[in-house]
Amino acid sequence: MRFLLFLLIVLLASCNKPAVPKIGVIPKGASHQFWLTVQAGAIEAGREFGYEIEWNAPALEIDASRQIDIMQSMVTRQLAGVAIAPVDKQALAAVIEKATKQGVPVAVYDSDVDTRNRLTYIATDNKEAGRMAARRMGEVLNGKGKVLVVGFMPGSASTMEREAGFLEEAKAKFPNLEVLEVQFGMANRSKAMAVTENAITAHKDLAGVFADNESSLAGAVQALKPRGLKQIRLVGIDASEQLIADLREDWIDSLIVQDPFRMGYLSVKAIADKRKGNAVTDRTDLAAKLILKADLANPAIQDLLFPKLEKWLKGASPQH
Repeated sequence: MRFLLFLLIVLLASCNKPAVPKIGVIPKGASHQFWLTVQAGAIEAGREFGYEIEWNAPALEIDASRQIDIMQSMVTRQLAGVAIAPVDKQALAAVIEKATKQGVPVAVYDSDVDTRNRLTYIATDNKEAGRMAARRMGEVLNGKGKVLVVGFMPGSASTMEREAGFLEEAKAKFPNLEVLEVQFGMANRSKAMAVTENAITAHKDLAGVFADNESSLAGAVQALKPRGLKQIRLVGIDASEQLIADLREDWIDSLIVQDPFRMGYLSVKAIADKRKGNAVTDRTDLAAKLILKADLANPAIQDLLFPKLEKWLKGASPQH
């Protein structure tokens, strides 16, 4: 009888235990290492500040409507906050404004949105990343030649800023670079490969390609490999194990990488600070880093490129 009474007390105590508050984190996609590293940073901040992370990603990185559905669900359930990387700067504005009006703080990361009714914006200085790519391209091409830009998709604020930075810097510093009209990979490696192949066919003297995101870069390098076109200098933003291998083998000239772990961490921290009543900075620009083949031996670069994600993601259940 005493044992049963003890068991009942334990069960009642567990039922009355307060639930851990949740912060929702919505990336643009689920599969790329970049987003998994964002998730790891968010989980680290959640552990530090006492929040559970609810991670939910659209299956396709161009699916703004799915992001809206995920966001609306989190707002309806009154999560402690939401961190989101908007697929489209216009399409996500209304649902972010709605969340803010309902008292759910929203940290926007990676790519901005067309509203200031959000808690904070945390991202790479994307325009400077584009400028950095243009400076590298101008250097390796000795300031002249035709260059293709393979973008992500129209409406994505982060990559539009990279494209603008590249075009502005190329025009200002390298007037003899002929930058062709931007083509879009639409988060599809096959599409990025096709637009690169088309440019190679149309411009026999193509000298360089700038790819401003992981999927566009992966597609572009696949267009060069079968043709043995290592002389076309490829500069790209973002990284993966395969892209780093391509850098080692000289298919890629250089990579410009971000710090997605810090992006995820700071987004969750901003929401936790808001909940505590602490001041939150409106915008945080994170520096990008140019990586050449010779840099790959640097242990600090290795840690940046190959974060041990299992430390954070083991047991984490992805949602789609």
